[in-house]
Amino acid sequence: MDLEVINSYLPRYIDAFFLTVRIGLIGIVIAFLLGVISAFTMYFKIPFLAGVFAIYIELFRNTPLLVQLFFIYFGLPKLGITVSAEVCGMVGLGLLGGSYMSEGFRSGLGAVPGSQNEGALALGMTTGQMFFYVVFPEAFSLSVPATVANVIFLLKETSVFSAISLMDLMFTAKDLIGLYYNTTEALFLLVIFYIVMILPVSVIGNVIEKKVHYKMFGV
Repeated sequence: MDLEVINSYLPRYIDAFFLTVRIGLIGIVIAFLLGVISAFTMYFKIPFLAGVFAIYIELFRNTPLLVQLFFIYFGLPKLGITVSAEVCGMVGLGLLGGSYMSEGFRSGLGAVPGSQNEGALALGMTTGQMFFYVVFPEAFSLSVPATVANVIFLLKETSVFSAISLMDLMFTAKDLIGLYYNTTEALFLLVIFYIVMILPVSVIGNVIEKKVHYKMFGV
């Protein structure tokens, strides 16, 4: 392994790293918001909207991100809607992530025992108070592991952005390998930067999960 080559590649990888992180974080925020909205809509069985979100979840959970990106980037311009590669990455990641986040939140809401609701109502709480003070906190606690897993999954999925010519980490590695054939050095840096991006999320997620679980259940 040539350290000089690694040192010369670093600036390009750093630029690609920040681009990947920026698009990934915005996509995750979109996914979180979509997941919360769709989970609540389906939990409360809001007419029409619940059906729309059910179709959305099944459609995006059962198609690869790469196909979705191709449709947004290459297909939508045929309908007169043109988006940049960055916007395509954010929207594609957000739509895919929202379908997974929704199921995680919905499973958390569904896992709250009915006895909790009955107890809250017996204490004189309104339906709204029951939801915000009893159901939601417990559902949030139960959803944390799935949410963290989904965030990590979405960050790893950013590796397919290179297919729409985004200068992300994967595109940079492939480009450098194609130009200079220093495969070992390029892949080494690719692995290092993905670890730098994802490992802190995993560690922080585990800490949050333990703190939330302890606060809710005392163990």
